[in-house]
Amino acid sequence: MAKYRIAWLPGDGIGKDVTEAARIVLDRLALDAEYIPGDIGWEFWCKEGDALPQRTLDMMKETDCAFFGAITSKGQDKAEKELAPELQGKGYSYRSPIVRMRQLLDLYICLRPCKAYPGNPLNYKDGIDLVVFRENTEGMYIGVEYPRVPEEFYAVKGMEKIPRHAAISFRAITPEGSERIVRAAFEYARKYNRKKVTAVHKANVLRQTDAVFMEAARKVAAEYPEIAFDDANIDAMCMWLLKNPFNYDVIVTTNLFGDIISDLCAQMVGGMGFGCSGNIGRNYAVFEPTHGSAPKYAGQYKVNPIATILAAKMMLDWLGETDKAAQLEGAVAAVIAEGKVRTYDMGGNASTLDMARAIAEKL
Repeated sequence: MAKYRIAWLPGDGIGKDVTEAARIVLDRLALDAEYIPGDIGWEFWCKEGDALPQRTLDMMKETDCAFFGAITSKGQDKAEKELAPELQGKGYSYRSPIVRMRQLLDLYICLRPCKAYPGNPLNYKDGIDLVVFRENTEGMYIGVEYPRVPEEFYAVKGMEKIPRHAAISFRAITPEGSERIVRAAFEYARKYNRKKVTAVHKANVLRQTDAVFMEAARKVAAEYPEIAFDDANIDAMCMWLLKNPFNYDVIVTTNLFGDIISDLCAQMVGGMGFGCSGNIGRNYAVFEPTHGSAPKYAGQYKVNPIATILAAKMMLDWLGETDKAAQLEGAVAAVIAEGKVRTYDMGGNASTLDMARAIAEKL
């Protein structure tokens, strides 16, 4: 019996290409694992009205963690048109499978390392090494929205100022959710000898919700006196990151701001072909590249698989296979530094699987 059972969720588009690449390096590392395929993605929305079928969730409960490729998402109107004819008009509501997984499995940490590997021609500046902790279950992503303001809402003070035809979305920030994501950032900083944690917010405008987040951040920071702590507004943070990324180390923030700022950080170290992510809870985790499904490239084996391979490295670390994780990251770094094998985004013509095989050969 294999040591690990891993839910294998390629998803849509290039998700299948890049997860195939990840298997090349995992097999070369001889990870003692059984990979259990799961149904997820646009195909299942169209056929069944559910992009994350219950059978997949049930299967995941019998595994140690999951490895996820990419997903296709569209607006609700377009999604409705893609449904099987017998399902149309019956009230099916499309929600992103990865957002649902985060909430249903309480994967409250979205961990996104952003590291500039020497030799990468796409680096904004050499030496960047940032880690973003994004709260993953609340904020603007709770999914509570209305296409227009319900009449009963006008009994609430201040709502009378909002036009009745306005669409509204709710942002929910809790002290508990804020405290645990900030604590995770500080624990990471302590474990890996990081020097500073920066909390990112917009408390000067979002006075209630971000006040909750910042109160929790300051409370937790006081428990880690050896680690420097500061905070910044999200708009200023984007500017300062570009001006001097070396002033920052570990960044912790709320869901929407984390989604935005982690893409900015990923671009500074090469773009979506280098952006890896771990969705981590107390007892389960899902690892993925941060890019989308890029349908126009599906099956062409053109895209850069390094983000997915680095997500595999994160998975190995989480499983406690730290030696294998270090070997894999070393192989990735060696291929990038050597510069002989580069995918199209890096200015080369290597295929997705060419890159995976080159990394596997370094192991």
